[in-house]
Amino acid sequence: MNRRAFLKSTVAGAAALSLYPSLTWSALAAAQPRVLSIVRRTIEVNGRAARVFGLQQADGKPGIRLRATDPFNVLLKNEADEPTLVHWHGLTPPWRSDGVPDAPMPLIAAGTERAYDFPLGKPGTYWMHAHTLQEQALLAAPLIVEDPADESRDEQEVVVLLHDFSFSTPEELLERLKGGGSHAGSTEGGMGSMPMDHSSMDMGGMMGMSGSGGISGMGDMAMDLNDIEYDAYLANDRTLDDPEIFPVEAGGRVRVRIINGATATAFTLDFGELEGTLIAVDGQPIEPVRGRRFPMSMGQRIDVRVELPGEARSFPILALREGAKERTGFILRPTGAEVAKIASIGLDDGPVLDLALEAQLRAVSPPADRPPVKTFELALIGDMATYTWGLEATPSLTVVHGDRVEITLRNMSMMAHPMHLHGHHFQVVAIDGRRIAGAVRDTVLVTPQHSVTIAVDADNAGQWAFHCHHLYHMATGMMSTLAYAAPGTAVKRQG
Repeated sequence: MNRRAFLKSTVAGAAALSLYPSLTWSALAAAQPRVLSIVRRTIEVNGRAARVFGLQQADGKPGIRLRATDPFNVLLKNEADEPTLVHWHGLTPPWRSDGVPDAPMPLIAAGTERAYDFPLGKPGTYWMHAHTLQEQALLAAPLIVEDPADESRDEQEVVVLLHDFSFSTPEELLERLKGGGSHAGSTEGGMGSMPMDHSSMDMGGMMGMSGSGGISGMGDMAMDLNDIEYDAYLANDRTLDDPEIFPVEAGGRVRVRIINGATATAFTLDFGELEGTLIAVDGQPIEPVRGRRFPMSMGQRIDVRVELPGEARSFPILALREGAKERTGFILRPTGAEVAKIASIGLDDGPVLDLALEAQLRAVSPPADRPPVKTFELALIGDMATYTWGLEATPSLTVVHGDRVEITLRNMSMMAHPMHLHGHHFQVVAIDGRRIAGAVRDTVLVTPQHSVTIAVDADNAGQWAFHCHHLYHMATGMMSTLAYAAPGTAVKRQG
């Protein structure tokens, strides 16, 4: 056992097992639900107090960490002042535990609680967030599922949640967007929020816009990168004026887990002097890819392993806002190293995300290769003038349990859309029609005027949300459903 693992097991294990000497650690975890609370809290942003949400354990730590061999045995308490619900992004729970309001469970009322208990499945970097406009008000947190096989690794771990922040309420931001402000900015105001209405979600198969499937109001058809100008961009609730500084060992190895929890902002993670190895996307292992910059759209996660030099130097890791000079980030600091001040505004615009890296990624453990029994076309459409977005499926997204299906996502608009499927992992199998044996994911970016094809094994019955992870695109119509046919229902297959 290495010294990091020894210290961790000695301190944490002894305290718990001294109370329950007859139980193993796994049995204790299974018997005692982990309490997770939705709270209101105050943070400081740009020198001002901001009232936001939080998802935290009894000791105040954000998020939750579990072992893959243990169940997801969690008691979720709503200690906030309004109804809400939490989606376990990247996990594959039973449908009733998914976390989309009224699909099928209602919001959790203020002052009440709800119990969850289901198998965790695969280890990985996941996260949790409200499936309402409350997500903008920082109702999000990491959800890390440890792989027991990694416990013997002599490496430190760093977890970072990125976010975009506004002093305006999400309702105000949305109203400005719908009013034709394609770059809705912030105004002075509180951080209140209200649940987003999911009542129009078509649980039979498809919700969205009807029409030609094109995008209007774009003038010269230039790509639109950012439609909201935020007051700040955060890494673990902090800006670069006061970044989180992680103590690390000179010459040591660090696994950096990064979650893009922003509601409307894509980033490129810049590791600066450090060349990292990308080892997982959306929590799923990939064949290693070396690099210094890695793109991340909303809802996506990356795991990057870095080997630190032996000298005592600090290493900033920056999240560069797509197509703009704003940035956020954090610092890896060996003992005794100095930390230089870093501006929140860089000299150059952040890179525009494309599909070049996606085309290179290969899954370590891809699903078995078998032909689909059915294929679908899903058009991603929108109207910037009225700020309405939608999905048009051909045929309707209805599947039979046990089938392999392929869905081609065609972006007919001039904005990029990170598409997230609930309750499943899928493999990227084609980009612009070119077949690849790509990464396994739960959220894939589809850039303007391009297509991505995903293969899905229908192995988790329910009526699963399938939507753009840009919060305001989803709120204005870019949300559909992957619907399982009821047992015994005749569904037309191809071939």
